[in-house]
Amino acid sequence: MNYQETINWMFNQLPMYQLQGASAYKKDLTNIHLLVNHLDNPQKNLKCIHVAGTNGKGSTSHMLASILQEAGYKIGLYTSPHLKDFRERIKINGIEISEGFVCDFTNKNKVFFEDNDMSFFEMTVGLAFDYFAKEKVDIAIIEVGMGGRLDATNIIKPLISVITNIALDHTQFLGNTLEAIAYEKAGIIKPKIPVIIGEYTDETKPVFLAKAKETHSDIYFASDLIQETYPSDLIGDYQTHNKKTVVQTITILNQKQFKITEANVKSGLLNVIKNTGLEGRWQQLGEFPKIICDTAHNKNGLEIVMKQIQKEKFDTLHIVLGVVNDKDLDEILPLFPSDAIYYFCKPNISRGLDVAILQEEARKNHLLGDTHPSVADAYNKARTNATKKDFIFIGGSTFVVAELPLNNF
Repeated sequence: MNYQETINWMFNQLPMYQLQGASAYKKDLTNIHLLVNHLDNPQKNLKCIHVAGTNGKGSTSHMLASILQEAGYKIGLYTSPHLKDFRERIKINGIEISEGFVCDFTNKNKVFFEDNDMSFFEMTVGLAFDYFAKEKVDIAIIEVGMGGRLDATNIIKPLISVITNIALDHTQFLGNTLEAIAYEKAGIIKPKIPVIIGEYTDETKPVFLAKAKETHSDIYFASDLIQETYPSDLIGDYQTHNKKTVVQTITILNQKQFKITEANVKSGLLNVIKNTGLEGRWQQLGEFPKIICDTAHNKNGLEIVMKQIQKEKFDTLHIVLGVVNDKDLDEILPLFPSDAIYYFCKPNISRGLDVAILQEEARKNHLLGDTHPSVADAYNKARTNATKKDFIFIGGSTFVVAELPLNNF
């Protein structure tokens, strides 16, 4: 199979949460253990930083990678989901895994995948571990897919565990309280491995402390320890917390015989996009009118983004909005301002919520606008209607942002 055939097979033959949702989620580590044993346990040859959390884990992972690249290290970066191309998930020093490696790995192991009913995510985790081990990276930064305790990435023994924050998201899998979700995320804390907590609440802090005590792990609450942060090319307000988490992680990493200078930290944070290729985080796509997209998609993330929009100066606010069909609309729609013009759309995946349903539910929250057959149509209509002094925001789902022309500004 060539690359496109390989990708089509992966997406169509194996359960993929990005496309299918709940049917792709596995609460079991049996398969990933089978796979890494089949691959001769490449993860055992890796030095890793393991990153979990409800929001911010992607930004945090990319910031860490950028800083470590500036310090001269060869850095593997595994994240999900991707925006445009599957290969965005697996990078070394900002360079995506080659199409050839993806094809060779898949073709070589295809029978094993089929015989053992491997999920899409399990397979990609095995691919990342195999690639990073073969390429002999100095550090692999591994972002969990969902949760932590039963996530397929949770078979590594990292140098440091990082948990960015806890909010209500994926409650059908992880629990419907902050304590329950914190318990799942805290599952990445390993015996005698230090853990960095980015943000905590009264509900989540005791969960983290109890787990750290159980595993005899040193625990660091970055929001209490780091007072000042550095500027970054990731400019969303929510990045302040992520930067504190990153700086604390680097501090602990320097205690483990790594050499990362303050100059590396400053330069790394200023060049995250250039060094890693991260997109979709309060990303500006135009200036007159100002156009911003963001992948925030749950209550916690959207609250912060909506507050940041209100800090902007504009005549009229235009919002291009689409979501997936398992999103709790009663939770997120009240966060959006009623004094905006809405352009409702459906992301082009099977999980996308029917645009008529979104429009009707939005109307109940006094959010008014027309429906559009695609993200592109909605985006183009907003640009047509907006004046130079207006503001356009596009979001609601990672999959909406994925359909935008992200490099046109």
